[in-house]
Amino acid sequence: MFDTLTEGFKNAIGKIRFHDDEKSLKNATLELKKSLLKADVHHKVVKDLITVVEHDTKQNGIGKESFLRALQDELTSILTVKGNQGFVFASKPPTVVLMIGLQGSGKTTTTGKIAYFLKEQKKKKVLIVAADLQRLAAVEQLRQITAQIGVELVADEGATPASIVKSALQKAEQELYDVVLIDTAGRLAIDEELMDELSQIKKIADPDELFYVADAMTGQDAVRTAQTFKEKIGITGVILSKFDGDSKGGVALGLAQQVGVPLRFIGAGEKMPDLEQFLPERIVSRLMGAGDIESLAERTAAVIDEKQAKRLTQKIKKGAFNFNDFLEQLEQVKKLGSMKSILGMIPGMGSMAKQIGDMDLDKSDEMKRIKALISSMTPKERENPDLLTNSRKRRISAGAGLDQQQVNRILKQFTNASKMAKKLSTKGGMKQMQEMMGKMQGGGFPGLPR
Repeated sequence: MFDTLTEGFKNAIGKIRFHDDEKSLKNATLELKKSLLKADVHHKVVKDLITVVEHDTKQNGIGKESFLRALQDELTSILTVKGNQGFVFASKPPTVVLMIGLQGSGKTTTTGKIAYFLKEQKKKKVLIVAADLQRLAAVEQLRQITAQIGVELVADEGATPASIVKSALQKAEQELYDVVLIDTAGRLAIDEELMDELSQIKKIADPDELFYVADAMTGQDAVRTAQTFKEKIGITGVILSKFDGDSKGGVALGLAQQVGVPLRFIGAGEKMPDLEQFLPERIVSRLMGAGDIESLAERTAAVIDEKQAKRLTQKIKKGAFNFNDFLEQLEQVKKLGSMKSILGMIPGMGSMAKQIGDMDLDKSDEMKRIKALISSMTPKERENPDLLTNSRKRRISAGAGLDQQQVNRILKQFTNASKMAKKLSTKGGMKQMQEMMGKMQGGGFPGLPR
C-alpha cells in the first residue's frame, strides 16, 4: 500500500552522498517533493514537510541519518492529530459508533470489518444495527456479513432508522453488549435529506464515536467530503476504505492533518480481517520499509488458540503432524486476511506483497488441489501420512482428479513443511527464526533509528 511512497523516500535519501553537502540536500528534498506530489499528497502538506525536514537536517548536520531522522519525525508529527488512535472503548459500555459516509464508499463492508476486529482481536460482544434503509441491498448485505463473522444484527425493513436505533440500544443495554455499530444511509452526493437523517440518528444514538468512511480511490475528494461531514455532523475519526487499491497512497499522509481528526483504520483488502489500525508510529515504520511486526503479532495472537498451538507443537516435536493438522492450520492462516496484507507488515517483504497481489488462499488453484487431495484420503490416511503407499496414492490421485506428478509434489511439500515445523519447534530453531526476523527488520533504510 505504501510502496510508491517508500520507493520515493529511498530515491530521495540516495541523493545525499556526502556529509554537510547542501547541494545534495537540495537534490534530496526536490526528489522527496516530486515523490510526495506524485503519490497524491496535498501540496500544502508537502511544502510544510519539506521545510521542516530541510531545516532539521541542516540543524543536525547534513547526512543520510540526520535526513532520515528528520523525515521520520515529521511524518509521525503529520500523522498524529489530537484525538483517539485506533479503537477506544467508552468508560461505560456499550461503546456506540455511528458509521457515516457517501454511498459506495465501502461503509457497510467496513462496519463488518470493525465488528470482526472487535470480536476476534479484542474479544468483545458486538451488535450491528442496519439503519441504512435507502439502499435496497444494504440490509441483506449486513445479514450475509453478520452470518459470516458470527455477530448479531438488528434489522427491520418496515421500521424507520430512528426506531431501529432506539430498539437496538435498548437491546444492547439489556443484553450487555460491549459495542454497537450503527450503519447509516449514504448518498451519491451530500444533500440536506442525508444530513437531516444523520442528525436525527446522532441525537437518538448519542454516539461515543462518529467514523467517516472515505474511499481512498477518490484521492483528495475523500479529504473534501470528510471536511464537509465534519462541519455539518461532526466526526471523531476517518476510515480509509479500499486503500489496497490506491497505488499512490498519499491521501493517507495528509488526511488527518487536513481534516483535523485522526485517521483510525485503513481497509487493506476485501476480506473481513483486512482492516488495520492506523497507529502513526507503526505506519511510519512501514513507510520507512521496516514493516509492522507489532500489528502482525497482534493479528496472529488473535486467531491462534494458545491451547491448540501447544497441542500442535507437541505433535510436531513427536513427528505426528498429519493432514488434518495441515488443513486446520490453513483455516487459521485464512483468518489473518489476504497474503498481500500480511506480507506488507513483514520487513523487507513489501515488494513481494506488490507482486503477489490479492491472492486468495481459498481460490488459488494450488489450494484447491491440496483440499481435493486430502478430501480423497480415508480418515486413517489423513491421521497417518506413512500409510500412503503407491497403490493408495494412485487411488487418491484418481479420486482428486490429479495426476501422479501433482500428488507427489503436494506430498513432498507436506513432508518438507513437517520437517521445517519440527526444526522450528526446537529452541535452536526458534533462535534461528529470531535472528532471521532481526535481519529482516534491518531491511529498511540504512541508518534508520530503530
